[in-house]
Amino acid sequence: MTHRANPFIAKTWLSVALVGALAACASTPPPTQQMSLAQAAVQRANTGSTAETAAGELQIAKGKLASAQQAESSKDYLRAGQLADEAQLDAQVAELHAQTARSRKAAQESQDAARALREEMNRKTPR
Repeated sequence: MTHRANPFIAKTWLSVALVGALAACASTPPPTQQMSLAQAAVQRANTGSTAETAAGELQIAKGKLASAQQAESSKDYLRAGQLADEAQLDAQVAELHAQTARSRKAAQESQDAARALREEMNRKTPR
């Protein structure tokens, strides 16, 4: 015995699912705070030092922010929020990468200065 689906019930469920999906899309608010945080993070990371030592990471952050802005303009708020979050994190990574590079350079300069001082002291110490 074959069981046939009632076409009315199938259409009703399809309509309910479609309305639910549309409601979910419509209920996503604009990611205003996420966009602001991402813009501030990219702006803060956008320094000469970061552009020099973490250019790739900075470019990724800028690209994701631009994509987030485009998604927001298209009212794809979910995608805009996700991209804004990623842009913020990528900007922070760029800043940390630049900070690490500066710290390494400072450490190397300190080691070089200490070595020069030791060499100078060894030259002046009678043996």
